[in-house]
Amino acid sequence: MPITYLEQEKIFKLDTAGSTYVVQVFDQGILLCPYYGAKIPDTPFDGFCFRDWFSSFSPSNASVTSGSYSSDVFPLEYSGFGVGDFRKTAVAIRNADGNNCTDFRYVSHRIYAGKPKLKDLPATYANTGDECTTLEILTRDNTTGAEATLIYTVFEKLSAMTKSVRIANTSDCAMDIEKVYSASVSLNDMDYDMYHLYGRWNAERNMSVSKLEHGHTSISSTRGSSSHYHNPFAALVRHGAGEDQGEVYGFNLVYSGNFDITADCDYYETTRVNIGINPDGFTWHLDAGEEFQTPEAVLVYTNEGLGEMSRIFHRLYMNNLIRGKYKTEKRPLLINSWEAAYFDFNTDKLVSFAERAKEVGIEMLVMDDGWFGVRNSDNCSLGDWYVNEDKLPGGLGVLIDRVNALGLKFGIWYEPEMISPDSDIYRAHPDWCLHVPNRDKSIARRQYVIDMSREDVRDNIFGQMYDVLSKYKIDYVKWDFNRNLTEAGSALLGAPHGEEIFHRFVLGTYDLMNRLTTAFPDILLENCSGGGGRFDPGMLYYSPQIWASDNTDALERIAIQFGTSMCYPASTMGAHVSMSRRTGFATKGNVAMWGTFGYELDPNRLSEKDVELVKEQVKEYHRTYDLIHYGDLYRVTCPWENSYRSSWEFVAPDKSEMLYTDVTLRYYHCMKYIVRFKGLDPEKIYRLDGTEQRYSGAFLMNAGLNLSRYPHSTGDSFTLHFYAE
Repeated sequence: MPITYLEQEKIFKLDTAGSTYVVQVFDQGILLCPYYGAKIPDTPFDGFCFRDWFSSFSPSNASVTSGSYSSDVFPLEYSGFGVGDFRKTAVAIRNADGNNCTDFRYVSHRIYAGKPKLKDLPATYANTGDECTTLEILTRDNTTGAEATLIYTVFEKLSAMTKSVRIANTSDCAMDIEKVYSASVSLNDMDYDMYHLYGRWNAERNMSVSKLEHGHTSISSTRGSSSHYHNPFAALVRHGAGEDQGEVYGFNLVYSGNFDITADCDYYETTRVNIGINPDGFTWHLDAGEEFQTPEAVLVYTNEGLGEMSRIFHRLYMNNLIRGKYKTEKRPLLINSWEAAYFDFNTDKLVSFAERAKEVGIEMLVMDDGWFGVRNSDNCSLGDWYVNEDKLPGGLGVLIDRVNALGLKFGIWYEPEMISPDSDIYRAHPDWCLHVPNRDKSIARRQYVIDMSREDVRDNIFGQMYDVLSKYKIDYVKWDFNRNLTEAGSALLGAPHGEEIFHRFVLGTYDLMNRLTTAFPDILLENCSGGGGRFDPGMLYYSPQIWASDNTDALERIAIQFGTSMCYPASTMGAHVSMSRRTGFATKGNVAMWGTFGYELDPNRLSEKDVELVKEQVKEYHRTYDLIHYGDLYRVTCPWENSYRSSWEFVAPDKSEMLYTDVTLRYYHCMKYIVRFKGLDPEKIYRLDGTEQRYSGAFLMNAGLNLSRYPHSTGDSFTLHFYAE
């Protein structure tokens, strides 16, 4: 069994394919975490959690009979605030007496096959009842009547598990949750580096490495979204570990709002990792009988390096997070109008794009921003989701019919969470934007944020979208989000609910996305937030792909895509060929192929030479689609380790095929360039496509090939495609 309860030892043992997580019920129902790491068969953990302490500064609890116990030093599984643990605790609830001391103790548990759906939240899921197993541990604070159900799900065929918490108010009085993390994980040392992804608009998800020190190492967002600046992912990497070997703990939050991931290293050189909703600006009021569900945290452990950690995340998300038709169905190859026309288009111009796109084999035209209201720039009309017939005479039907007649599908752009001050909807409902009474409204990109916490607002937006999407044959929606939240207040949320707005906003967005995908299950939904400003697992639950960055320069995209790949699969990364000038079309195509692939340009401006290259890229897209979308990624040469070259592979799950891509970031004189490949079957013989050259998998991985004869000037690239015989 992947989850067992050893009653005599009072130990829960949670086993995945390569890891073991242990929870121990200690004296007086205190929950401890004595071990999380490589898979082990036995559990002799008696006394394992003991740490000596300085008694006058590390208090013991009078009800605990074991004289060895102090909450200040033991590895607590889900620690409450104010009862002797001076580290970063996981939960704090202010009760009717006005204090926020919180102390949850074990009450009962249950173990069952499958996985529960989290109320109103995206989460991983089980395709079949035997795919995963769930443990729920009910705990209670007997003083306040608060209950916390700790929910663990083990995906036994992967080294992955999930954790979340459900808080219930079983008292007769109201209480306020002041912080509640989804997971708290104890590790027995601090010999780690924290790897995380930082960035900004146009340069998202760069790799950053910080050595854990005594104190706190953390990343977070208070922007109302997961943001460009930090991604809700972090990995603790054992010193000396790397891409292909060594211990790695990966953490990712299935959430699209304010988050926090903190590693707290104490004076015993142990580490506690808390991951969940950022407590800054968060309070949740619970009346008697009410519940609160946290987002889900995903935990991955491997002793085979960062690369294997990434592949575990990729497999889990492709199989157990992404949903709908396009989880498995091939996605249409699209061209987007934005960089080709911006706001300057009409029906004839778009049809001319479609005609040229048809010639080269592109399958869908996407009309981006500018089709609605009186939208000719970014200063108006957000929220007025009716067709601008000055641009599109006769309406969308005329345009779509002409595009469909060419054999192309049609897609459209929305920004449902935003509202322009210059719009019909704002003039009718000025209280529908986020705002705080008696304070000026901050404006960004000449727009406000609409109040997604309000059901009437969501009903209005959905109604407008439904009118368009149900009337016309629309195959794709790009959902954008182009600013962060300020003056985050709602006209309908007063005290004591004011600080619930950030989370209620995210729940409202999820609700609207759920309504959209339920009403239109055949539409391909792609998320965007000024590029990759909301690239997180919460969004992937509703949309199988996300626009990775507004930066379409091929050389700069490489670092963005490498960083994104730390926990997100290639099939989720929106990547297009554009008219950026630093590289030729071949390299643009090779980089964009690591992703959903498409075009972001005016096809009428392509030279005849470029047209032929695009035709070849389209063929390559179809030929390698399954390999890239469903294969295993191996990062060979990473841009944060090598400033000259970057390279990567996709290997078929059965090891029958491998595609290697190599890009020169900066020219250097190289007499010898030997690459050892990864992930192949050492017993198989592989033929290099287009040649008669044959190599064993063992040779390619251990000896490698000298690739110095291939182009290596700045911006050059090449691919090698191997097939097993």
